[in-house]
Amino acid sequence: MHFVVHADPKALGRAAGTEAGDLIAAAIRAQGHARIVIATGASQFATLETLVARTDIDWSTVECFHLDEYVGMNDQHPASFRRYLLDRFVSKVKNLKAFHGVCGDAKDPQAECARLGMLISTKPIDVLCLGIGENGHLAFNDPPADFTTKESYLVVNLDEGCRKQQLGEGWFPSLEAVPKQAISMSISQILAAKVLVCSVPDERKAKAVQGSLEAPISPQCPGTALRQHARCSLHIDQAAAKLLKPATLTAAAKG
Repeated sequence: MHFVVHADPKALGRAAGTEAGDLIAAAIRAQGHARIVIATGASQFATLETLVARTDIDWSTVECFHLDEYVGMNDQHPASFRRYLLDRFVSKVKNLKAFHGVCGDAKDPQAECARLGMLISTKPIDVLCLGIGENGHLAFNDPPADFTTKESYLVVNLDEGCRKQQLGEGWFPSLEAVPKQAISMSISQILAAKVLVCSVPDERKAKAVQGSLEAPISPQCPGTALRQHARCSLHIDQAAAKLLKPATLTAAAKG
């Protein structure tokens, strides 16, 4: 894993968005198309703003997936990740080839996982953008995450720490309103992407960043799985880096 410490969240987001855009453009030049995964949440605002501003990417050659969605939630709900991406990405790029949304309100969530698995498995993912949750989760793979499944998408239970994060970020009016299950891309599917671009700002993520970089690789801290990927860039800001050991920080590139 390569990681960079940036001055603030906006600088972090711009750098991650620039890197992802460059990788998408390179994939299109090399093979005529790109397949990408875009992340959601408060950590991704500046990243997506930077990405959609790119004028050198032919979006008509790009297929887009995303990481997760709450079980039972339609795309009109203000906390829906499909709604988030339709508003902040899909509607802002020109002629996107395809957006494969996770239908949280599908009548059969397991069948929805199978549908998405068939779609995503046809060709490799070129670029996958993601974040790390306050509890160390990747997508909605809360600890202890399943590191062994080969399924591309899973129905997962959300732990209280994850649900409190969603409440704290303002997506829901109360903890009781936060769903207890979601459809999530699996750890193995995330790691199958050719390149990972991970954005993690804010002091509230400092413990998760520390665990992801310094703890033993374990399902108890899902973010540690990123260290198993040959091409993963982790963009953090100074607040998120505050708990890292000096020896860890010496390995960081400067943003």
